[in-house]
Amino acid sequence: MYWPKRLKKRLRFREPLARHTTLNVGGPAAVWIEPHDVEELGLTLSHCVKNRLPYMIIGKGSNLLVGDQGFKGAMLSLNAGIFAKMEFRGNHIRCGAGVALSRLLRECQRRGLGGLEFLAGVPATVAGALIMNAGSKDKYIGRYVESVTVMDEKERVRTLNKDRLKFGYRRSNLSKFVVLEATLKLIKKDPQKIKKESLYFLERKKKTQDLSFRSAGCIFKNPQHRLSAAAMIDACGLKSRRRGGAEISTKHANYIINRSGATAEDLLYLIKLAQKQVKNKFGVKLEPEVKIVR
Repeated sequence: MYWPKRLKKRLRFREPLARHTTLNVGGPAAVWIEPHDVEELGLTLSHCVKNRLPYMIIGKGSNLLVGDQGFKGAMLSLNAGIFAKMEFRGNHIRCGAGVALSRLLRECQRRGLGGLEFLAGVPATVAGALIMNAGSKDKYIGRYVESVTVMDEKERVRTLNKDRLKFGYRRSNLSKFVVLEATLKLIKKDPQKIKKESLYFLERKKKTQDLSFRSAGCIFKNPQHRLSAAAMIDACGLKSRRRGGAEISTKHANYIINRSGATAEDLLYLIKLAQKQVKNKFGVKLEPEVKIVR
């Protein structure tokens, strides 16, 4: 396939996706491309649509399970160029889609801007965090968003202000767009207090979640008004169940970890097993929180 000259230096072919996901599994993407600005992104999307080539946006790969056969399309990484820039004005931050949360939190602490401490240890980009409304039912990133600039399916760029944004548990109305950048409004706070609170949330994650092995975090969404997904999986006696190199964590039953050399099929088997047994025991169909690409 012919690619526009401007994009050729941004391309890689048959790029192994295992190296770009926190689970460390998955076959290659037919094309890996890293647009550095909005013009290059629009050119990429236009080229994919024109040639009927499927495409996906990838951030840190922390919420992604790619099949062993890979992705027969273009994987777009917005982790460089203008998408990795941040701009601070008072207690407002304008940050690109590809800015890592870890980097954002470090800069916020240095500048005495608080509010996002609960995101400490979350391996995501700003775009991924916004689309999934990272956090918990009580603390979530959407609460601090003033506006989000997006590109729609017709490659039109527009800015959605606060009144046009909808955030819920593990969801938002941004999933149909390509997120380009966001403006957040934070709270002035003592940097040492920010550091202390960030460490508190990080330590709590270490105590309650299995961070010893590669994973995608929680595999399933928690059903509303029911036991948590972890509690139901645990009640089914599935903790420590293994398939190949994959295991349902003994520490947190909603984690499926890659102990060593797991394949996507190993993980998918355990996902289906948990869904089947929870459905039989509780009458609840667990909905995956991770995006499965096959």
